[in-house]
Amino acid sequence: MSDKNKIKDIAGLLGRLAVAGVFIYAGLIKLLAPVEEFAYAIETYKVTGPQLSLWAAYVMPWLEFFSGLLLACGIFTRFNALLCGAMLVFFEALLAQAWLRGLPVTSCGCFGSGGSNSLPVEFAQNLVFLALAWAAFRYGGRFSADAVIQAPAPGPVLGKFGK
Repeated sequence: MSDKNKIKDIAGLLGRLAVAGVFIYAGLIKLLAPVEEFAYAIETYKVTGPQLSLWAAYVMPWLEFFSGLLLACGIFTRFNALLCGAMLVFFEALLAQAWLRGLPVTSCGCFGSGGSNSLPVEFAQNLVFLALAWAAFRYGGRFSADAVIQAPAPGPVLGKFGK
């Protein structure tokens, strides 16, 4: 294996683990908090009503947590990297519309109701994680459970007694 391929494999692994860690952490923080806190954070973006915000507050933390966990383990690596990337694009759209509309979003809701950065800083951070998700999608499969499962089985061990 060439040095260039090793670098890509390591970048894919690091991207996969970084994105997975953020999604596991974000999902877990929201799962441990009352669901209404996250629902309120969703409502501050002014794109859904209270019922849909509450439904999203129940579903999103589980989706974040399990997609991050599977990505960290390297199970369905490309699918989960794509799913995390799609969620990041969706989050970027929410942040951008709130930023452009000048909405008074004090907590983006990314990591629960705790303090958060300004919308432009959160937007920039998500761009970094989007690039890491791309690296995970493109190169993150080498050191994964998927790679172990798809490895060719060794041929029969017959040694000198073959036939």
